[in-house]
Amino acid sequence: MFPISLRQLQVFESVARHLSHSRAATELYLSQPAVSMQIKQAETIVGLPLFEQQGKKIFLTEAGREMLHYSRSVLQLVNEMESVFDELKGLARGHLNISVVSTANYFMPQLLAKFIQTHPKIQVTLSVANRDAVIKQLTDNIADLAIMGQPPDGTEMRADAFMLNPLVVIASPAHQLAQIKNIQPRQLVKETFLLREQGSGTRGVVERFFLKHNLGLPVHMEMDTNEAIKQSVQAGIGIGIISQHSIELELETKRLVVLDVDHFPIIRHWHIVHRKDKRSSIAAQEFERFLLDASQKSQLFFPLMSF
Repeated sequence: MFPISLRQLQVFESVARHLSHSRAATELYLSQPAVSMQIKQAETIVGLPLFEQQGKKIFLTEAGREMLHYSRSVLQLVNEMESVFDELKGLARGHLNISVVSTANYFMPQLLAKFIQTHPKIQVTLSVANRDAVIKQLTDNIADLAIMGQPPDGTEMRADAFMLNPLVVIASPAHQLAQIKNIQPRQLVKETFLLREQGSGTRGVVERFFLKHNLGLPVHMEMDTNEAIKQSVQAGIGIGIISQHSIELELETKRLVVLDVDHFPIIRHWHIVHRKDKRSSIAAQEFERFLLDASQKSQLFFPLMSF
């Protein structure tokens, strides 16, 4: 058995995740020489290099990738143990890593603010990324739970719906369809669409919508953020399909309009997603309970919209 310390595993995992000694040092409140020393000691114990340097960048070696797998498993068990002991002591504290898809970031800060008010001892880290990156953070055991519209396929993850997520077709108020009622799907094919990138949940919904109506995907431009889509639609470049939660301000200020399209809005749900094989910390359990309770009460955050 290797005489490797938990601290060395923690330092290694941080360097491997960031592929940077300086970022790991900042995250762990250590000096960069201290981080480098811990990595060298770990490599001496293992007897193999864990990183290789190419130019100014570092990469994991094969041994490093193996070490990352086991270090995350060990650190996960340690975190679970600490959580269990805190629970036995009746302490509602701990650290919570949440990963959310970019669209969810329009309402998540408000939810987190209310959660932190009632759970001030829980330290929260929020990561915002596209759907593929969020799923990877769950798979790599970086996130305790994730918020997304379309849960991943397979049986490794558990998903619980907690809030409605209506998708709508948006356009500039000056667009020729803005005043038209009961627009049919075939009329949309003639338009230029501004779509999220491949792999995003919203993009998948758009593709399935046109396929369901035996229509090809319209001429489109890909954009990697909702903000880019909204700005482009406002500029009259085309139309888009987006979560209504992300356009409340633009609707209020009349910079965008929701088109009256048949079969819209498409009602989806926001989901809380976590790994089935990971024991949820008390902090994660509290947050999930908070979201589920809030969604069942008097529309405390966002009403479950009716159309």
